Amino acid sequence: MSDGTAERTNEARGRRWRGRVGLSIQSKLLIMLLAVSLASSVIVGTIGFLNGRQSLHDSAIDQLITIRSMRAAEITTALDAVKRDASLHSRNLSAQALSTSINEGFAELQQEEPEPEDRAALETYYSDVFIPELEGRTGDSYGDEAFIPDSVAGQHLQAHFTTQNQDFDADYDTLLDDNDPGDGSSYAAASEQYGDYFSRLVREAGYEDALLMNLDGDIVFSAYKGVELGSNLMSGPYRETALASAYAEAIATNSVSTVVLTDFERWIPSLNVPTMWVISPVGNDSRITGAMAFQVSIDTINALTTGDEGWKEQGLGDTGEVYLVGRDDLMRSSSRILIEDPEVYEKRAVNGGIAPSIVKRAVEVDGTVLLQPVDTQAVEDAQAGESGTTTGRDYLGGDSVTAYAPLEVEGLDWVIIARIDSAEAFAPVSEFTRTVLLSLLGILLGVSLLSLLLAQVFTRPVHRLVGAVHRVAAGDLDVQVPQGSRDEFGDLGHAFNDMASSLRIKQELIDEQQVENEKLLHTLMPESVAAKYKKGDEAISEAHENVSVVFAELIGFDDYARGLSPEQEISHLNTLMRGFDEAAEKAGVEKVRTLRGGYLASSGLVVPRVDNVRRSVDFARNLLGVVERFNAQNGTSIGLRAGVDSGTVTSGLVARTTLAYDLWGDAVNLAYRVRSVTGDPGVYVSQTVYDRTREIFTYSEAGTVEAHGGTETVWKVA
Repeated sequence: MSDGTAERTNEARGRRWRGRVGLSIQSKLLIMLLAVSLASSVIVGTIGFLNGRQSLHDSAIDQLITIRSMRAAEITTALDAVKRDASLHSRNLSAQALSTSINEGFAELQQEEPEPEDRAALETYYSDVFIPELEGRTGDSYGDEAFIPDSVAGQHLQAHFTTQNQDFDADYDTLLDDNDPGDGSSYAAASEQYGDYFSRLVREAGYEDALLMNLDGDIVFSAYKGVELGSNLMSGPYRETALASAYAEAIATNSVSTVVLTDFERWIPSLNVPTMWVISPVGNDSRITGAMAFQVSIDTINALTTGDEGWKEQGLGDTGEVYLVGRDDLMRSSSRILIEDPEVYEKRAVNGGIAPSIVKRAVEVDGTVLLQPVDTQAVEDAQAGESGTTTGRDYLGGDSVTAYAPLEVEGLDWVIIARIDSAEAFAPVSEFTRTVLLSLLGILLGVSLLSLLLAQVFTRPVHRLVGAVHRVAAGDLDVQVPQGSRDEFGDLGHAFNDMASSLRIKQELIDEQQVENEKLLHTLMPESVAAKYKKGDEAISEAHENVSVVFAELIGFDDYARGLSPEQEISHLNTLMRGFDEAAEKAGVEKVRTLRGGYLASSGLVVPRVDNVRRSVDFARNLLGVVERFNAQNGTSIGLRAGVDSGTVTSGLVARTTLAYDLWGDAVNLAYRVRSVTGDPGVYVSQTVYDRTREIFTYSEAGTVEAHGGTETVWKVA
């Protein structure tokens, strides 16, 4: 009987013996350990997950709903108060007297002959001051005379008031107190007498501006005397604004009880800053004489949504916020992320799919009103009149828990959103889960220790295996142990015999692997060098003819790396080097070595190639593409200079203990020198490379270098 047949017979016989035994020791231990582990898991899991996890989850949701409801109530109350105050101010006797007197004064100015110097002053002001400032802040173009009022009175008032504002950041307070145009008119007398009423309203009530209109739609008075002063809302440049529509709606009611609140719109007189208006007719129960419009600032709304930026104090933690969204899916308040860290906002917004131009503008103006789109499911449901909560993508593409609802404010089609990052919202749940898991691990550890103690009882049969193990350690792989008992220890003896057989097989595999290692060594260096290395030669080198060398150097990476952590620096450098390796593989070029800021490669060294020069130039050009893609992905401006030469080189092993295969010679030196002939990024080649590839690539002369005892022209690849 052959050895293989005998082995199979013994194996079958062993299976029959093992089949006769009852419940094995392994099975008994396994049942005991599983019983303890499962019982512990069921107890801890039932108590922990059923009674704790859901409660913590619901608590986080309920807290967010409460914050949303409280903030919605505060916003509603505040906007109702704004509307109520506007109604009271418009019925005030001072407002009525101001309206009557200013309307009469404006009408008198309207009857006067136009003054050419007024028109000339306005044309100069708009072309030299206001329009350049407006275009600089909006990026749009406007005509120099687009905002000059048509009326004589309007031009007169702007010439005496508005043109005084030459610095939009410094002159506003001066204009607020300057109510006398100095022309001796009845308008001047009324403005001087009652203008302080408007000034106090703006300062004490916190409005951005306050306007007074007559029944014809003329803006007859402005607290800040901006470019809207004197314009007509029905026919002038602001006729298509929300202010004009709200004015027409308020006047049409002919009631001083009417109050109209507008949504945010970009208000050109405020240099395109988003603005809300609250408008109420001026007069009494007998008649109205015009309307007052109060400009509500973005800061007023932001103070309500952010709680004066007290997010943490109000239970929103490190990432939570409340914001408003209009029917057009654009924010009506500012993002907390932008307020706290514009750089983080910019990065997350761009990564979240927001157009870079929008993100850049939001960062420039330090606000997201009418800029940041919010196209989430929560907004869609809230706009449909629903209230609720959801977990999913937020407006910057992150994962958030969101509570949403419509905002019940008459005249505004807004929704209110309260959100917090899911990781922070459910942090207590995660912490609790971690505690439960640690408890389970503790139980498993206890079970393991108990198992170790019990295992001592069953270790005696193992001792007979020790001697056999020592023989195997001494190199006797033919050792076999007798299989005595018919339980797991018998199986252990059988397994040991299998192991010995396996070791023999593995030794054979090791011998085969040595052959494979030999082949691998030849892929790292030429066969002749590998043969010398295995012999133990100390100085190993070979000369090679007709080899092309590429020496590439990164430009500006050190400056860019100064702002990075060591981990980020090596990560970005690895990205570039991987790209270089891929380009080398595609071009059929062999990498010689990688430097921190450079890359040395050759063509025709290991594998002789007829077109090694063309391949090297192609590879160098591809490196420029790798760097350009890296710059586009990371917003950097790193450059690359590459030099290419062809000729005789010497290769060999340097620093034998680290097995570094290197390349040197005239071709390497010249490739290194031509790459920096101008200092500019690009691919530079020697005269030799130019002569062999000028029919393939387009070159321009870049300079000269000293080489081979003379001057050699360096060419740059176009």
